[in-house]
Amino acid sequence: MRIAWLLPDLTLSGGAGIVIEHARQLTLHHDMPGTLVRTKPQTRPDWAYRGLDALETITLDEARGRRFDVAVATWWETALDLFEIDADRHAHFLQLLEDSDYPVGSPDRLGFAQIYGLPVRFITAAGWIRDTVERMQAGNPAFYVPSGMAKETFASPAAVEAVDGPLRVVIEGGVDMPRKGVAHALEAVSLMREPRRVTLVTPSAPEPPHPGVDEHVGAIPHAAMAQLFARHDVLLKLSRAEGMYGPPLEAFHMGCTCVTNPVTGHEEYVRHDHNALVVDWDDPVGTARALDLLARDRALLQRLREGALETARAWPDWETSSAQMADVMRALAAEPPPGPRPAGRRAGATAQAMIAGLELAEVGLGEERARHGETREKYLDLRTSPSVKVALKARRRADPLLSRIVSARRRPDR
Repeated sequence: MRIAWLLPDLTLSGGAGIVIEHARQLTLHHDMPGTLVRTKPQTRPDWAYRGLDALETITLDEARGRRFDVAVATWWETALDLFEIDADRHAHFLQLLEDSDYPVGSPDRLGFAQIYGLPVRFITAAGWIRDTVERMQAGNPAFYVPSGMAKETFASPAAVEAVDGPLRVVIEGGVDMPRKGVAHALEAVSLMREPRRVTLVTPSAPEPPHPGVDEHVGAIPHAAMAQLFARHDVLLKLSRAEGMYGPPLEAFHMGCTCVTNPVTGHEEYVRHDHNALVVDWDDPVGTARALDLLARDRALLQRLREGALETARAWPDWETSSAQMADVMRALAAEPPPGPRPAGRRAGATAQAMIAGLELAEVGLGEERARHGETREKYLDLRTSPSVKVALKARRRADPLLSRIVSARRRPDR
C-alpha cells in the first residue's frame, strides 16, 4: 500500500514530526511505503527529523503524475490540494483545530472552515478532536490514533530524585504565537515569591532576554529537549488551544511535572494532584501561587513528579501507535469512501456561514472606505493581498458553487 502524506514543508514543527514518524514506521514495519508531498515551494532548510532519509520526498507537481492507495492531508492548506492527488482513498489527519493558529477575523479561518465539508475520513490525534469532527460531519465516524513517544530519546529515569534549591521552571513555546500562552506564563513566574530559575525554550534563536528569564534556548533537537526536561522540576504551560498536547507528556517522561490550565488535549493524560497541577484560565496570581506551593512543599513536588513518571510509562511508544495507524490505513483501503450526505450537509452549512461573513466584511469595508475616503484602487489592492488571496483560493477550490454565488451577489461598483 502506497501512502502520500501532504505537508506544507519540512521545517521544524511538532505536527510535522508526528506525521513523519508515522510515515517512517509504516514504511519500515508495515509494508506501507510513504511519500512526503510538499505543497509549498521550498524556502527554508529541512529540519533533521528522525527517519527522513527512509522516506521519498516529492513536490505537488511531481505527485500529480503518480497514483497512491491513500492520500492524507495533514494541515488545512494541504487539504485544499488533497484531491489533486490520484488515490483510491483520501483522508485528513487532524492534530489540532487549526483555526486556533489564526486571530479572530483572519481570512485564513475561511479556508480552514471548508475542510470540514470535504468528503474524506478524518484521522485524529486526540479524542476530543475525534468527537468534534464527528459532530461536524454527523454520520462520518472518525479514527483516533494517539501519538506515540520516542522512548529511546525520552528515556525515563528509574526513579525521581528529590532536589533542593530554587524551583527549576521551564516555559516552552513561540513567544509570537498567542495560542501558546508564553506571555501568560512569563507573567505568572514574575509574580512568584519563592526562589526559582526560569528557562525559556522557543522555536526561534534567543533574542534579548525577557525579564525574569535566566536562560533562553532556541530550537534544539529532541534529545537535547529531553535532557533539558530532566534538569527541571516543572513545565509551566498555559496554552490557549492545543491538539494532543505533547510537551507536558515529553516532560513527564523525564520526571518533570507540569502546571497547566485546562487546555484542550490536557484531559488525555493530565490528572490534577496526581501528575500535575491544573490552574484556572487567565489567573496569573493563582498560577504563581501554585508554583510557589511547589517551591515550598517539596513532598508535593516529589509526588507529582513520581505521578508524571508513572503516567509516562503507561503511554504507548511509536511502534504501538503506528501499528494503530497501519490498522486505520487498512480499514480505509477496505471500506467504501464516505457517503456524500455528511460532507454535503457540512459544506452547505459552511457556505451559508461564509456568505454571511463575507457580506458583513464587505459592509464593514464599505464603512471604512466612507470614513477614510479610500478609493476603489485601495479596495482592489486589499483583494490582492496574500492573506485574502489564500481565503479566495480556499473558497474556490473547496466549493466552486460558493464562489459563483458570492460573485453574483457582489454589487457592480465593488
